[in-house]
Amino acid sequence: MSQTNVELVRGAYESFERSGQFAAHLATADFVWDMSKFSGWPEQQLYEGAEGAEQFLREWVAAWEDWRLELEALHGAGDRVVTIVRQHGRSRTTGMLVDMHFAQVWSLRDGAMARMEMYADTEEALRAVGLDPSALD
Repeated sequence: MSQTNVELVRGAYESFERSGQFAAHLATADFVWDMSKFSGWPEQQLYEGAEGAEQFLREWVAAWEDWRLELEALHGAGDRVVTIVRQHGRSRTTGMLVDMHFAQVWSLRDGAMARMEMYADTEEALRAVGLDPSALD
């Protein structure tokens, strides 16, 4: 099941890359986008449903010029998948360049994405699903 979940999450990123939209067709009706584990996140902590995820993404992307997202790794852990992601961009308000890594823990249920938890610390995300960061490439 883990590889099936990895491929589903990969498909969601590919869909986002093509369309710029959250892959709502791959999410449960009660999907939650959770920012509460992203240290220092000052904004809204939970975004509910595909509409909430779309709202988060729309607001986030609008804050950047030349924003790009690169999926660097996916790690399956049963009904959860950890993605290691890199983003690049320039803040529209400050002009500051950003090049950072972060992780997302996707929880899956019944063949669909049910929750995404954002982590600033990629190792913390891996440990949260029971994976040893030092044992991975």
